[in-house]
Amino acid sequence: MAATLQQMLLTPDARPQVITDCCTLVDQEVSGMSGISGAAVKLAHKTITTFLPGHVRHVVGLLLPDIADALQPFWADFTTSGGAEFGDYLAKHVEEVSGVLLAITDAKAASSGRPVVVKAYNAVRSHAGKHVEAALPRVGDLVLKYAA
Repeated sequence: MAATLQQMLLTPDARPQVITDCCTLVDQEVSGMSGISGAAVKLAHKTITTFLPGHVRHVVGLLLPDIADALQPFWADFTTSGGAEFGDYLAKHVEEVSGVLLAITDAKAASSGRPVVVKAYNAVRSHAGKHVEAALPRVGDLVLKYAA
């Protein structure tokens, strides 16, 4: 039986590097944003990183098991379909994938108990779908890096 994403991404050896790579991906995605919604995301990111240093890394660590679980059905389908690039596969299932990922972040934001975090998240949530969708090819590449 093939290893699950949990088994590949959350081992004691892999997990810290996966978290670091995810944080780098978040920083790259945020820095590449433009327009009004991009400016809002940049402001929210700056607010979080200024007032809660290390919070993004902490949240990535908290979200990673849920994200691995949410992506598992897509991964299983991808591996049985014989595709070469998981990022391409995710991009072809963009609405479904972004929906399950945003459901995770919505739930975590709502239960965070941190007003600064909730306010920053709510400020960018209306445009989050398009940002998640744009990042899916790179998310898939990141997963594939640890699945090899």
